[in-house]
Amino acid sequence: MALVAIAGFAVDASAQVETDSTFIFDYNPEWDAPDTVAVSDIDVIDFDTASTAEKTPLAADRRNHEKKRQKRDWSTWRPDTKRALWLAIILPGAGQIYNRKYWKLPIVYGGFMGCIYAMRWNNMMYNDYSQAYIDIVDNDPQTQSYNQFLHLGAQINDENKSRYEDLFRRRKDYYRRYRDLSFFILIGVYALSVIDAYVDASLSDFDISPDLSMRIEPAVMNSGMSQNPLKAAAIGLNCSLTF
Repeated sequence: MALVAIAGFAVDASAQVETDSTFIFDYNPEWDAPDTVAVSDIDVIDFDTASTAEKTPLAADRRNHEKKRQKRDWSTWRPDTKRALWLAIILPGAGQIYNRKYWKLPIVYGGFMGCIYAMRWNNMMYNDYSQAYIDIVDNDPQTQSYNQFLHLGAQINDENKSRYEDLFRRRKDYYRRYRDLSFFILIGVYALSVIDAYVDASLSDFDISPDLSMRIEPAVMNSGMSQNPLKAAAIGLNCSLTF
């Protein structure tokens, strides 16, 4: 059994240890040292008058606070190509937002809304003309949905029935074709938005030098028309553009 003894504390002696832990011990010189120590049979010291304050980790809080105070310099910020690609794949337009190209959002979402509207409109007209074509070929007088497509006062009889059948069939195929085309255009707009986000992020690191100059210098050019180097050579000007 270990014996632990504490004689006392010096006057005006105080200690406070700050670490990343959550406990801070404060020592008061007015404590009565002999009365504040108890040694048990299991080597445990009990400080009756010692106070323990549970606090947040001060060092970690300071580091987090300093990180929050540091503002990002957008003039030197460059987007990550992989992140821009995955954002554009998951959510259309998110890649443009990540690249900070907000002016492209109306183009992207305008293309999506236009394709969705065209697909919905063509699908509605396809269903109407499909039903009209079915009603005109079934010879059932109770099904006459095709009347909504007739001009005022026009009627379908045995003489013009074949012409209207062909008309409804062609219009049905017309709207079905453009409905399918609208769907493929929608996929194309989605693919272009993904490609644009990736290319835009890749070109963000492309360095364009402000030095735009043209250099002109004499040069000897070999035409290769003769084996004689004197006859094959010609003197000219070489122009080089630096940008």
